[in-house]
Amino acid sequence: MMATRCSTYPIVQGAEGGTCSSFPQFPIIAFGTGSKWKGQDVTDYVIQAIETGFSHLDTAQWYKTEDSVGRAIHDSALDRDDLYITTKWSGLTSIPEAIQNSLNQLGLKQVDLYLIHNPAFIKDIAKDWAEFEKIKEAGLSKSIGVSNFNLAKLQELVKIAKVKPAVNQILFHPYNHAENKELLEFSAKHGIVTEAYSSLQPITRYPGGPVDGPVNAAAKRLNATPTQILLSWVRSKGVAIVTTSSSKEHLQEYLAVADLPSLTEDEIVAIDEAGAKGPPNKYWSNLYRNRYILAAGLFVQLAGFLFVTMRS
Repeated sequence: MMATRCSTYPIVQGAEGGTCSSFPQFPIIAFGTGSKWKGQDVTDYVIQAIETGFSHLDTAQWYKTEDSVGRAIHDSALDRDDLYITTKWSGLTSIPEAIQNSLNQLGLKQVDLYLIHNPAFIKDIAKDWAEFEKIKEAGLSKSIGVSNFNLAKLQELVKIAKVKPAVNQILFHPYNHAENKELLEFSAKHGIVTEAYSSLQPITRYPGGPVDGPVNAAAKRLNATPTQILLSWVRSKGVAIVTTSSSKEHLQEYLAVADLPSLTEDEIVAIDEAGAKGPPNKYWSNLYRNRYILAAGLFVQLAGFLFVTMRS
């Protein structure tokens, strides 16, 4: 089974300001090989993701995983058209050298999407984007885009671009939704797909926060997991998803979001409003995350105290 394609995805607009049909076969959820995977051999994990149903693979020059992603692509024995490959220029070399190195590492003649990993790597936005436009023109990437661009940077790029970025991949979750609302609106207006990474931070980094309540309530109604509700909320914003896991069960959990009924408008608003309150203090989040370990430690200390007291 391959991952659900863009034709079933709400509001995903295509490259260069078109509709989904001008950005062919854009899968709405990608398996990412960054963050915790940096510098590791991810071959087996990528193969597992492909076998589970992921068709969109996301890597980058910075991650140093392009070689093992390439091995997984080769070992999968799938037709090239069955996979959608994203990689990124991370400023480690010149742009022309980077795309050639990436293609060599991946074992491909063309990627589907090539991104500027971070605006911090740009020295001259007009010149650097012109290099990206040459990559698209040369057929080395079907589409070009950016990552981690805020509203001001994206506006600056759109003004000078001959070819608009197809995608802006950003950190996006309920706790930073409010600050990114204008960015999402601008992107949608200009036909730029927003793609989210680290959308599960309310669970993984900020547990016990205001978002937990409405997420858990929606999960109970839909007989889903809080993880699935967060990803469903991302989809409700017309945003694509990059996520990862070494667990096949978690990958299946992510893909099953496509089969869930939509969140109600009230549920979406409740998550929005809870997110606008901001994440919990990190101290209390860590305390909440480790509450069972702390409780066990306190129990051992109490038992020790009682033992000493009873013997004296």
